[in-house]
Amino acid sequence: MSLSNQMNAMENKTSKIKRLSWLLAGTLTLGVSYSCSDSFLDVPPEGQAVNTQFFQTQAQALSAVNSIYGNLREWNNIAFAYLAVSTITSDDADKGSVPGDAEFMNLYDNFTVTPTEGQLNGYWVGQYQGINLVNQVLDNVPGITMDEGLKARLLAEAKFLRAYHYFNLVRTFGGVPIMRRVPVTPEELNPTRNTREEVYAFIEQDLTEAAAVLPTAYGAADVGRATKGAALGMLAKVNLYQAQWADVLSLTEQVMGLGYSLTPDFYQIFRLQGENNRESIFEIQAQTLPGNCGASNSQWAEVQSVRGQFGWGFFTPSADLEAAFEPGDKRKDATILYRGETTPEGDVINATAPSERYNQKAYVPSSVTQVCGYGKDQNIRILRYAEVLLMHAEAANELGQTAKAESSLNLVRQRAGLAPVTFTTKEDMRLKIWHERRVELALENGERFYDLVRQRRAEQVLRAHGKNFTAGKNEVLPIPQNQITLSGGTLTQNPGY
Repeated sequence: MSLSNQMNAMENKTSKIKRLSWLLAGTLTLGVSYSCSDSFLDVPPEGQAVNTQFFQTQAQALSAVNSIYGNLREWNNIAFAYLAVSTITSDDADKGSVPGDAEFMNLYDNFTVTPTEGQLNGYWVGQYQGINLVNQVLDNVPGITMDEGLKARLLAEAKFLRAYHYFNLVRTFGGVPIMRRVPVTPEELNPTRNTREEVYAFIEQDLTEAAAVLPTAYGAADVGRATKGAALGMLAKVNLYQAQWADVLSLTEQVMGLGYSLTPDFYQIFRLQGENNRESIFEIQAQTLPGNCGASNSQWAEVQSVRGQFGWGFFTPSADLEAAFEPGDKRKDATILYRGETTPEGDVINATAPSERYNQKAYVPSSVTQVCGYGKDQNIRILRYAEVLLMHAEAANELGQTAKAESSLNLVRQRAGLAPVTFTTKEDMRLKIWHERRVELALENGERFYDLVRQRRAEQVLRAHGKNFTAGKNEVLPIPQNQITLSGGTLTQNPGY
C-alpha cells in the first residue's frame, strides 16, 4: 500500500484519539470543546460540543482527565511524527517499508530535515494538545464540588502528564513556550520560547507535586494511570538528562523501594499478556472497544510491523543495532523479528518481506483477536523498572559508588542471560551502562537518539553510522516553520535551521 493510500486508510480507521479541544494555528486556544466518556480508555467522536455546564461535576472532572490519557495514543504522539523525531534519527532504525514510500522519513534519517517538514508540526501540535487538555483540567477542576481526595489525585495525574509532554518537547526542540494555564491574554495566545533550563525546572515542579499525591498502585479498573512510581521515575529521568547525579540516585532508590521487580522473561514483557506487569511503571494504554474503533486504539504497532503481512513495515532495526547485542543476549530475539522466522506463537514471517528485520517489540501474534485491525491493543511501554535500575547504575557510577552501580547493572544483565559486567575504570563502566541502555530499551520508547545527545557523543556515533549529523545544530530539531509563521515571528528558530 502506498503512503497516500495508507494515510487515507488511517483517516478512515485511525486510532486517533478525540480530544477536548484543538490547538489552533500554533497557539493554545480553547477553540471548540468536545465531550469525553467516563471510561478510562474510551473517548467518543469529535464534534460533540461541551455545554456551558461542563466542569461542574465529579464525573466531568474524571472525563476530562481521561481525555488527556486518550490523547497519548493520538497519531502524532505515537506513530509517524513520534517515530520520525525520536527513532529514525538514531542508529537503531532505518526507514523501512519500500523505496518510494514516505521518502520524507529519510530527511530525519540523514539530518537534512527542514522546518517545513510536516512531521515536525504534527509532533509539536500533538504534544501541545496534551498540554492544553491538562491546563483545562488544572484551571477548572479545582472549583468543582467533589470528593477532595479524588480531586487531588486527578490534578496530580494531570501534572504528571503535562510534565511528560514537556519532556518530549524539550528533548526534541530545546526551549519551548511554557503554558501554565489555558491562554487568556493576547500574550498567552502567542507566547515566546522559554529557555531549556526554565522548561526543565517547570517539568521538575510538576513531577515533584504529582509524586507527593499520587498513589503507589490502583485497583483493576484504574490500572495504567500515573502512580507515585511513575512520577518519581520520570523525575529521575529528567534529572538524568541534566546530569544531576545525586538526585537521580535518590529518586531511583525511592522507586526501587516501591515493590517493582524485573519480569523474568524479557520477551513476554511486550506481549499483550505482559502489559502492566510488575516491571511496568508507565505505559500508554491501548484497548480496542467494539463499535468505537476510531477512538480507542493505537497505530504504534501497525506502522512498524511486517509489511504485507501485519502492518506498514516502517522503522526497521538497523544492522548496527543487530550487531550491538552480545552473543547469548536473550533480548536480541525479543527485539528483532527476522523475515522467514517462526515466532514462539507460531506465526511464520514472510520470507519475501521487503525488510530483513522488523521491530519484535511491536509484534502482536495473529492468533490474538484483533477487533479493530492489527496491533491496535498494543500498549506502548514508556518507563520500566529495568530503566530505573540502569539510571541508578549510571548515577552511582558517576558518584563513585561502584558496588551500587554493579549491582543494578548486573540485575538487568542477568535477566538477559549475560555474565556480570567486567570493567577497569569509571569511564569504562560508563560506556558499559550506556551500551546496556541501548540494547535493553531498543525500539521501545524512543530513547536512543536523546541518549546520544545527552551523552555528548551524537556526532561521533551518528556520523560513524553514515548520518549527516552536525554538532551545534542537530542536537535538536527545527521549530516547525508553520508555528513560526502563525506566531508572526514571535517564535524563533533553532540555530542552523
